[in-house]
Amino acid sequence: MPSKFLHCLKSFSPLAGAFTIAAGSVFISGCSEPKPMTFEPNLVHSMKYELKEGIEMEQASKDAFWIVTEMFGTPEQPKLPEVAMEDEDFASLVSLDNLMMASGPADAEGRGLYQKHCAICHGISGDGRGSSSAILNPYPRDYRKGIFKFKSTERGEKPTREDLATLIKNGIQGTAMVALPKLTDEQIEAHIGKAIDTLSDDEVEAVNEEVIDQQTEALTDYVIYLSWRGELERTLIDDAIFELDLDGGDRIINPAHKNSTDEEEKELFEEGWEIAEDYALEIADAWLAAPDAIVEVPEPPADLPVADNYEEFVAFQNGEQAEALAESIKRGQELYVGKIALCSKCHGVNGLGDGQTTDFDDWTKEWTLGIGIKPENRDALIPLLARGALPPINAKPRNFTTGLFHGGGTANDLYIRITQGIEGSPMPAATFVDGEFEEDDVWHLINYLRSLQTPPEPEEESTEDPKPTEVAIR
Repeated sequence: MPSKFLHCLKSFSPLAGAFTIAAGSVFISGCSEPKPMTFEPNLVHSMKYELKEGIEMEQASKDAFWIVTEMFGTPEQPKLPEVAMEDEDFASLVSLDNLMMASGPADAEGRGLYQKHCAICHGISGDGRGSSSAILNPYPRDYRKGIFKFKSTERGEKPTREDLATLIKNGIQGTAMVALPKLTDEQIEAHIGKAIDTLSDDEVEAVNEEVIDQQTEALTDYVIYLSWRGELERTLIDDAIFELDLDGGDRIINPAHKNSTDEEEKELFEEGWEIAEDYALEIADAWLAAPDAIVEVPEPPADLPVADNYEEFVAFQNGEQAEALAESIKRGQELYVGKIALCSKCHGVNGLGDGQTTDFDDWTKEWTLGIGIKPENRDALIPLLARGALPPINAKPRNFTTGLFHGGGTANDLYIRITQGIEGSPMPAATFVDGEFEEDDVWHLINYLRSLQTPPEPEEESTEDPKPTEVAIR
């Protein structure tokens, strides 16, 4: 993609600039200066209601945005709801010190981690609309819905901190999300306050690990912060639609009444603020409850070999348990194409990901099919695309022959995703039927999925003379 267009994507705001949308592409007339580092209101969420209900949503959107700004601050000066900080448990959810480290400009000393590592894809607001998002498939995650695909918890629950931290630190295999980079020699020297050549390799690695862990913790807090903030904004708009008479002049809140001397106006303001605080605490409580919802993965049957990776799988195939594994694979294949598990419907009979390929994820369905508009009908979607929605793209089922699993490829990882589904995606949770598809059968499915992987190409031995070993001199 031309660098000028990337710059235009980076500077584009749905609130300003002339544009037209045709055949799923965005053409921007002119290219403004890079937009300031500010949160943007969730205009897509409010516009979907405007289209569906025929209700003017501009004021409700402004009111909800005012509340989350008052509670959560700005990308440069983040803060947390005061009502949450008054409670020890809620105050433990996110560290203000970590927020300061993760927030702010990328070139600010001791700050800017999110801008350096995440915003280019996930956007300043955590809306999945960073400067590179339009060229990625799938699009980067929009945190504001409060839903995350890869986690260890039950369907419908938030991920744990550890779930987020693992993805942030290590990246997601097979996607554009890479692991946090190791420190440069200069960064290590700045951190320890002395020359790097005074450290052993092990000490350098320990410093790297310590700093990356600190960065991971800060970014984990910031992702929770963005999700908490974004979900509250959505919830306030939802509440306004279902509980208020917006056409009749009701408002989520009127900031002008905050210090009003009129008792009725003051009471209305306080009522709106208390409702927002209650929702903020409900969202925070869901995050705090996540560790109690971790899926307990049972042990496989004692006589059933189940590998954690392809190398182990090959070893089982060539070992004493080869016959048991072969029987397990056969049973797994029956389930895979059977009418109950029916994995082949989406992933294809041969696991190539070529079955049902015209579906969409829940983020897209919400503002398309959810309001009666087909994702393919780009003309009908223009008002939403103009307010920040990215053109719908199909959800891609996993191609099992690659051996790449975005949410982790251990047996436990796969067990959780089969039994719980992948939240936000078309993949549902397993439906067990006595005598036909039971929990122990999940292990057979896992063995069959592992058997579909294409063996890696053997490395060719070089006939050239080896080059002299280079010695790095610090």
